[in-house]
Amino acid sequence: MPDAAPIRVLIADDEALVRAGFRVLVDSAPDLTVLGEAGNGVEAVQLTRRLRPDVVLMDIRMPIMDGLEAMRHIAADTAQQPRVLIVTTFDQDEHVFQALRSGASGFLLKDSPPEQLLHAIRVVAKGDALLTPSITRRMIDEFARRPTTPDRRPDIRTGLTDREYEVLIHVASGRTNAEIASTLHVSIATVKTHIGHLLTKLDARDRTQLVVLAYESGIVVPGA
Repeated sequence: MPDAAPIRVLIADDEALVRAGFRVLVDSAPDLTVLGEAGNGVEAVQLTRRLRPDVVLMDIRMPIMDGLEAMRHIAADTAQQPRVLIVTTFDQDEHVFQALRSGASGFLLKDSPPEQLLHAIRVVAKGDALLTPSITRRMIDEFARRPTTPDRRPDIRTGLTDREYEVLIHVASGRTNAEIASTLHVSIATVKTHIGHLLTKLDARDRTQLVVLAYESGIVVPGA
């Protein structure tokens, strides 16, 4: 049986030494390979369209075009939408929130252990979101600070079954599939099925977007 194709990675960072370090680390894993490097957001968008990576390691602060704007351009290109993993030294609330809103599937700080970066690439490449409880808490805090506008919130519950709605609430609370399965007394496979239905019905790319939709729609209230 032939080995699975390696996960193709594009590195976007304005620091050459950082890019070199990431390249050595990623290429050291047998199931990962680096396709190319970008030194700014414009290059990241161009190389993404040309090389079609599975995952883009994206810094936020870059010259010419920052990582957030680059993600918006990549997300607008329906022909190719790779998973974007934000890897940055900045962890302020507004950067986390803007990155997730722009389409990031994960958020990792540059001082994270090397094995955590490799794990994060594999997670987002599978279509899952690297949404840790700490990141979820930042999102909750962000929504808690915002003025409520119930009349302008989208109604996303229409079309969802009671169980799907329940799973969505748990996802928005930052719980893992295993934790949701334990709470609802169902199998992990069943939870994954419900999440798949939620992604389809709500036209969401991944788990991260489900969390954003849950809070923006008001079905999950910060502090409740």
